[in-house]
Amino acid sequence: MKIHEYQAKQVLSRFGVPVPRGEVAFASAEAGDIARRLGGDIAVVKAQIHAGGRGKGGGVKVVRSPQEAEQVAKQMIGMTLVTHQTGPDGKKVGRVLIEEGLQIDRELYLSIVLDRAAAAPVIIASAAGGMDIEEVAASDPDKILREHINPGTGVIAFQARKLAFGMALPAPVAGKFVKVLEAVYKAFVETDASMIEINPLILTKGGELLALDAKVSFDDNALYRHPELKDLRDVTEEDPLEVEASTFSLNYIRLDGNIGCMVNGAGLAMATMDIIKLAGGEPANFLDVGGGANAEQIKNAFRILMADKNVKAVLINIFGGILRCDVLAQGVVAAVTELGVPVPIVIRMEGTNVEEGKQILRDSKLNFTTADSMGEAAEKVVALARR
Repeated sequence: MKIHEYQAKQVLSRFGVPVPRGEVAFASAEAGDIARRLGGDIAVVKAQIHAGGRGKGGGVKVVRSPQEAEQVAKQMIGMTLVTHQTGPDGKKVGRVLIEEGLQIDRELYLSIVLDRAAAAPVIIASAAGGMDIEEVAASDPDKILREHINPGTGVIAFQARKLAFGMALPAPVAGKFVKVLEAVYKAFVETDASMIEINPLILTKGGELLALDAKVSFDDNALYRHPELKDLRDVTEEDPLEVEASTFSLNYIRLDGNIGCMVNGAGLAMATMDIIKLAGGEPANFLDVGGGANAEQIKNAFRILMADKNVKAVLINIFGGILRCDVLAQGVVAAVTELGVPVPIVIRMEGTNVEEGKQILRDSKLNFTTADSMGEAAEKVVALARR
């Protein structure tokens, strides 16, 4: 689950990470009032969407009066902001963050993510933080520092000092960096985060370190332990089909292809997408209906698949275990009959009651295409989608 920048800063500040003073505004008049409360000659108005690259897209503006803050907020709220992370459709801005202006001396980069290959969190840091960090990583990877964390010990002080001196921070600032990093790691562990990114982590002219921007993502599977974090979810920032699928306990992620996939099991779903690409096609989604799917879930899965107008054909790939093949076949026949699915459907089934399932499909007299192997199924569905 992703959250907005202002929410991320609220979470991080609870663990001792220093952040700029600021408040969120949902209307332009609120923005002016917040700028007045912050005082000072300079403030920053920042569009709040679940995507990076806002500065280059026109979503971050420096203002020099409460009146200008209100005017800029009026322009931003309701606009569609397009960045390299939103895609061409962009995201609609529903709120803005008003923050105090700061005198920046240096921009650093700091993040903690899970390194699944190492089975441990990894700290990523760089002295070259800011809007062009992706370009730095591509053109000058030596500027990107990494330090794996032993989950049993947490961040050890020498690791933090090693990173600080690797970024050429002077000794007084290095001491502050150690404290910031320890606080970020504490937040990472105690909130079950999957990523915390601070870009930039700024060093002010006065020698203070502050998280000028922050992105935080949480492990959905751990949210039951954090009821206070569930309230931070903004479904307007998520794909409507993905939100709807979650209400039916379906694991659905929308992609850019034209072949809809319905599979039971995440590993089999990944393999199905791979074999579609190997056959020259492009999957339109990841959809795991789970091992215990019933006829109602299958119908809802079809409805979500068909809501994506890019889908030209559907591949159903099921290994019958908990979900028996005959139960699946009954659900598919009922769903296709009720919904009037207009695209060709290729079905590959193996496992419990597979012959009974195939007989149900034949008896339905519906225009299903069956396959005995994943490779055959992929080739057939790609060919049908191209027609």
